[in-house]
Amino acid sequence: MKEIRNKKFETQAVHAGTKENEHGAVVTPIYQTSTFKFRDVQHGANLFSGVEEGYIYTRMRNPTVEAMEDAIAILEGGARALGCGSGMAAVHTAFAAILKCGDHVVCSESVYGPTSTLLKTVMQGFGVDSTFVDTSNLEAVKKAVTPNTKVIYVETPGNPTLVISDLDAISKIAHANGALLVVDNTFMGPAMQRPFEHGTDVIVHSLTKSLNGHADVVGGVVVVKDEEMYPQFRKTLNQIGGVIDPFNSFLVHRGLKTLALRVQRASESAMHVARFLEQHPKVEWVRYPGLPSHPQYEIGLKQMSGHGAMIAFELAGGLESGITLMNNMHLCQLAVSLGGVESLIQHPASMTHASMGKEQREQAAITDGLVRLSVGIEDVDEIIADLDAALQLC
Repeated sequence: MKEIRNKKFETQAVHAGTKENEHGAVVTPIYQTSTFKFRDVQHGANLFSGVEEGYIYTRMRNPTVEAMEDAIAILEGGARALGCGSGMAAVHTAFAAILKCGDHVVCSESVYGPTSTLLKTVMQGFGVDSTFVDTSNLEAVKKAVTPNTKVIYVETPGNPTLVISDLDAISKIAHANGALLVVDNTFMGPAMQRPFEHGTDVIVHSLTKSLNGHADVVGGVVVVKDEEMYPQFRKTLNQIGGVIDPFNSFLVHRGLKTLALRVQRASESAMHVARFLEQHPKVEWVRYPGLPSHPQYEIGLKQMSGHGAMIAFELAGGLESGITLMNNMHLCQLAVSLGGVESLIQHPASMTHASMGKEQREQAAITDGLVRLSVGIEDVDEIIADLDAALQLC
């Protein structure tokens, strides 16, 4: 594991997490089992007491799951990772491992809708309060922090507005107040953004998106920066039970091998698409980290090594034009999710962020006419042609 950590990202993506096995399989086998047999009673006792390393029950540890976890920990530059049954299971695990009744969270207002809903319902029901602010505004972050703030939770770029938050600065605010910085790195992934290098303590991902990249897995992962944090997170996940299964872990681990190539291609194409949209008369504005017009363009250059595959834009005709656009796309599919090999387009206000409520959406600049586009790896000229044909009808 130490040796692969010294390799370049592209090499890590192919080889990280893969261990020697008894049959010499190049790919980590799928250990599709719920439980593991002990050699004898003492062996079982040793495993349960921690005297001996090994596998007991797949909810606790599984070789296939562990291979995927180790790979992502290496790619993110963290100590350990924990595979979860969904992105939301990962978010819930992170909150549950850190927070208790009476604690407070400062959260990005431009954040995945169910994350906001989780904080306002389940976590609030357990006595955890939350304040939602524009985390690109450092003064707003500072003002939101209270003596009982234990987590500053940042999604950057934000979902779906692509607002970029300064992780170096926010980590200093968090640590100066005894809080942890938790970052949702789903939009960029470790190929283009490594939050641990900017003071982050915990990273969460939806594995469903670019890390797997093929729209055939639902999963999530939590990555901790320091080994000392891992036991508490593992105990929490084991008790909550929101673990990922071996087969989906196998698929994610397979997807990681092409991560660098897929993300690079999608990012290059997204830049072309963003430039096309910015010049189009039917488009009011475009938000893409690679465009100099992005309000936090310079921060993006500082903390990201690429610009990603996500584009947000608003049509001049508002919501009705957006409906017309999305109903007339053919190559770009009308579906939620992102980060896959296929281009996907959707309407956040009525889909992914509907649960936030209109008032909070407006506060986060998630307008009714906002369109979110995840650029895939298809031919970029054909993606643009698909958009252009639909825009002509708006």
